Amino acid sequence: MGRKQNDAEPGRYATLILLLIGVISCTLVYTLATVAFGSGGGNLGFGSLKLIDGVGSGDNAEGEFGVESGECCRGVDNLELWGPAVKWGTDFKFNSSVGCCRACKAMCSGNDGPCLCDTWVYCGNKEACGSKFGECWLKKQKDSLAPDRQEAGQTVIWTSGLVYGKGEGIIGLETEYGTMHIKLYPDCAPYSVSYILELMALRHCAGCQFHRAEGRGQFWDSQGSHVPNAPFGPPFALIQGTLEAQGTPFRKAPKEACPTIKRGTIAWVGSGPEFFISLANHEEWRRDYTAFGSVLPEDMSIAERIAQLPTKSEVWNNVNVSVLEKPVPLVLQRIKTSNGDAKGES
Repeated sequence: MGRKQNDAEPGRYATLILLLIGVISCTLVYTLATVAFGSGGGNLGFGSLKLIDGVGSGDNAEGEFGVESGECCRGVDNLELWGPAVKWGTDFKFNSSVGCCRACKAMCSGNDGPCLCDTWVYCGNKEACGSKFGECWLKKQKDSLAPDRQEAGQTVIWTSGLVYGKGEGIIGLETEYGTMHIKLYPDCAPYSVSYILELMALRHCAGCQFHRAEGRGQFWDSQGSHVPNAPFGPPFALIQGTLEAQGTPFRKAPKEACPTIKRGTIAWVGSGPEFFISLANHEEWRRDYTAFGSVLPEDMSIAERIAQLPTKSEVWNNVNVSVLEKPVPLVLQRIKTSNGDAKGES
């Protein structure tokens, strides 16, 4: 008599098949996101900041990149930002840096209103902090685009982060076609934003430019939504460039948070200094890139205009791309704000 088939076997095979399908799906999404930026490369420098792998928050209180619930709350390890305190850490403690960050955000009116706190400083290493463990200092900077730094380095026990409210953390990306106002995300990508602020302080960006431009074609509508059953490119609905100033040394950029790529999102390609501005909503690229800011909606017409400039075809890593016949130089610019309205600094 033949052996009775084990009832558990079909279930085991089905599980293996589902697992294999999942792996293949993830690989396809990653490949699609990678080929979109064929020649992105280079290394990125972050001045005097030491790059820490993983979540720069002194702990792992949230999921990967701190955006599981749609919220970023990241900081820079081994950095103590200074400034007038609005909450004294000796009397204000949390079990995680995320709690400290959220306490700072809670001092902003509305979802993105003016903030009484724009800096949080937390001590999260029990052994190194000793009696200071859990201290959360909330502060307000005189200039949030040039925060007051007390000290940085391996011996510093503090983790620090910035929070930008309404009308804060906005810089200009100036081109001959107009200035795009950029809202920075220091809570999602603190190392990237720190680099951008250092680059802006140079008051020049020789070599910074847009060199690739691809419109939305027929694949996305004017709001950036993907048309059902349409391909995802090419064209890939983006403009791409570099933020590498000539004469400035670069090191590899760390992987930071990547909320869903939407119309207007600015993110690094790989480890930088290549970057892109998305002209459409690219949910299929989630977590593939470090997003460090977004173009204000009213300025997206400038990005669209650049996307319509004359281009020539090239092949990057077996992918057809559209390269600008004449690169568009760009300059980072400080922006003055008045009642939430952004204006270029004279």
